[in-house]
Amino acid sequence: MRLAKHLAHAGVASRRAAEQLIFAGRVTVGGHVVRDPARDVDGSQPITVDGRPVGTVEHDRVVYILNKPAGVVSTSHDTHGRRTVVDLINADRRLYPVGRLDADTTGLILLTDDGELAYRLTHPSFEVPKTYRAVVRNAPVREPALRKLREGVELDDGRTSPAKVRKISSGELEITIHEGRKRQVRRMCEAIGHRVEALERVAFGPLRLGNLPAGGHRKLTAAEVERLRR
Repeated sequence: MRLAKHLAHAGVASRRAAEQLIFAGRVTVGGHVVRDPARDVDGSQPITVDGRPVGTVEHDRVVYILNKPAGVVSTSHDTHGRRTVVDLINADRRLYPVGRLDADTTGLILLTDDGELAYRLTHPSFEVPKTYRAVVRNAPVREPALRKLREGVELDDGRTSPAKVRKISSGELEITIHEGRKRQVRRMCEAIGHRVEALERVAFGPLRLGNLPAGGHRKLTAAEVERLRR
C-alpha cells in the first residue's frame, strides 16, 4: 500500500493532507524520513508522524454527525483558542472534520477517523451534494436571481456549477451544491444581490440533519456509513 494511503486508512489525515505531511518531512518509515507519498509500505517497518508512531490499519472506523453551533470552528485544533467541532465530541480516538463550515455557519458536519472516506466525501471529483438553508436580505428573491443560481454565477475564482435551488419563503432559500469553495453559498447569494444573514447546512450526501439539537451529535449506524461510501 502507498504511504499516503496507509496514513489515510490509519486515520492520521485525509489522503491529500497525508501527502502534505510526507512532503514536509514529518513522516518516517523504519527510522528514515520519507518524502514520497507513493512509497510502498507493508507494515513491517515502524511509521511515525512528528515522532509519534502510527498504528496498523484498523477497520472499526467511526463517523459522527454533529449539529455545529455558531462560533465553533471546523478544525481539529485552533491556534486562537476557539472551541472546535472536535471539542464537542468525547471520543476515544482522534477525529477529523470532513470538510469545513465557516465559524458563523451552523448545521451538519461529519467527523471521522476514516481518512479514505473523508477524502471521497470532500474531493471535488466525487461531486457529493451538500444542501444549505440560507436566510437572505432584500427579500423577496425573484425568479431572475434564482435562475442565475441554477445556471451558475460568476465569482472571483470562476463560474460556479449549476445549483439546485428551492425557494422556501420570500427570503429563505434551500441551495444544493457539490463544489466546496470557501464561503461559496454566501458569495453566490451576494453575487445575486441577496447577502446571507443566516446559513445552515441541512444535508450532506444522503444524510440529513433532522432534529439533532445544536451542539448535539451521534455516531452513524453501519447502514448510514455504507450509504455514504456508495
